[in-house]
Amino acid sequence: MSHTQQSELGARIAEQTGMNVLECYQCGKCTAGCPMAKYMDLTPSQVMRLCQMSDEGAKEQVLRSGAIWTCAGCLTCTQRCPKQLDPAAAMDVLRELSNREKMTSPQRRKILAFHKAFLTTVRKTGRMSEFPLVRRYKISSRDFFSDVLLAPLMVAKGKLGFKAHKIKGRSQIKTIFQTCADLARK
Repeated sequence: MSHTQQSELGARIAEQTGMNVLECYQCGKCTAGCPMAKYMDLTPSQVMRLCQMSDEGAKEQVLRSGAIWTCAGCLTCTQRCPKQLDPAAAMDVLRELSNREKMTSPQRRKILAFHKAFLTTVRKTGRMSEFPLVRRYKISSRDFFSDVLLAPLMVAKGKLGFKAHKIKGRSQIKTIFQTCADLARK
């Protein structure tokens, strides 16, 4: 069966991933296997269905949903899809679009702040370092005191070092980030 009429979201997903969302026949295996589905306002199969629809309301519903931000990126949905589709990659594209079109809610902005803090930490040190990550996240999210009592416990158990450990080859990691940024601008 050949599908030619892509929605705007479907076209963006196809452009970035090569996946045709119209091939999804709503079997629900992605949702059945998703460990985060119970925390989502839309299930992975509902997100895929809305991406198939051409109306503006469906686009807005998906881009404002919490589901795209709740997705852990574990790829269970992708592994279980009988059509070899990649719902996890679709979620990545939808997060980017939601951010670009400024359709994120305040709660989702905290998740986005965490993602950015994580990537900045990896870009600068070559690895994930807890203290720089937490510092960057707390400053950008303006959530300074919600878990302040955890810090002494984490330090006592050796789980939170104050100095970022830099690795060799950071220049290669910076090159990877720069290449990705250049591709995103195209």
